[in-house]
Amino acid sequence: MLDGRALDRECLASALEDHELGMSVVAMGSIEEWRMKKGAAPPLAAILFNLGGRKVTDHGIADEIRHISSEFKSVPVVILADTEDLGQILTALECGARGYIPTSVGIDVCVEAINLAAAGGIFVPASSVLSMRHLIGSGSRDTQPLTGMFTLRQAEVAQALRRGKANKIIAYELNLRESTVKVHIRNIMKKLKASNRTEVAYKVNDLFAEGALAEE
Repeated sequence: MLDGRALDRECLASALEDHELGMSVVAMGSIEEWRMKKGAAPPLAAILFNLGGRKVTDHGIADEIRHISSEFKSVPVVILADTEDLGQILTALECGARGYIPTSVGIDVCVEAINLAAAGGIFVPASSVLSMRHLIGSGSRDTQPLTGMFTLRQAEVAQALRRGKANKIIAYELNLRESTVKVHIRNIMKKLKASNRTEVAYKVNDLFAEGALAEE
């Protein structure tokens, strides 16, 4: 984790480890400090770059993200920042970041977002994406193959399962309680006659494949 503020980085590092991040947290003040001490640290699984109140568009920040992303090509860089502005998020992703976590989320969502990035996914705050929802047609192609079998909300949850997202992430992105997500998953499993989430993902993929063939 990179954060120039000692107290902030030490508190966040402790909180992440206490909430079962699943990996050790090495808190550094800068990438230069990491280079000097990396011999004693475990291999990197992800880099959390805490901007605090700074913005990606502030002087030198975008270049620093590009530099870190380029130097550690196989390691996902995740940005943590106070702002949820979509323009800032898109700029971070364009600079090579593999995720953007606003400080408005809870520690559990932060943990899941880091793990998602480490597994190859990309996390962005739903509130920022939903601010552009008016640009998306109500009959989204993402869920069209599922609308004949599921309600709209079930289709959104099924699509998230297909992408391997954890319940906490699904709940955050769809603005639902985690218990509600679990209810939707149970109903989806019943409709698909699936015994677990992995089987749901396979069967939903099959539905999308069938939809693509039907369009052809």
